[in-house]
Amino acid sequence: MKILKVDHIGIAVKSLTESARLYELLGISAAGVEEVAEQKVKVAFYPLGDTEIELLESTSPDGPIAKYIEKNGEGIQHLALRVENIEEALAELKEKGVRLIDEKPRYGAGGAKIAFVHPKSTGGILLELSERER
Repeated sequence: MKILKVDHIGIAVKSLTESARLYELLGISAAGVEEVAEQKVKVAFYPLGDTEIELLESTSPDGPIAKYIEKNGEGIQHLALRVENIEEALAELKEKGVRLIDEKPRYGAGGAKIAFVHPKSTGGILLELSERER
């Protein structure tokens, strides 16, 4: 498996609009907002050097981000690593006995192919693997 870089840090927020104020005060502009209906989430990416901050707002009370905020409050929800080939990365991790949430990639924001590694295999961190062109 080839890890290319930290792709982004995902932060669960109650409101993209309210949370965006901080990043705007810091001089960081959003690269856009996108809804991912399959994941019941609306996201905004804030490019920062060679990585991004991803704000995630739930679009449904039963969505995973809403459930995360209910349990943990707002804050860092996941760390995403960009990999060269997500299918190979998942196969390698599975072969090594790493517990996966997703054994096959799914669609993520920005046209990425994504998959999550279970926090029980990562010391409590929700780890996202991401493969995308940019």
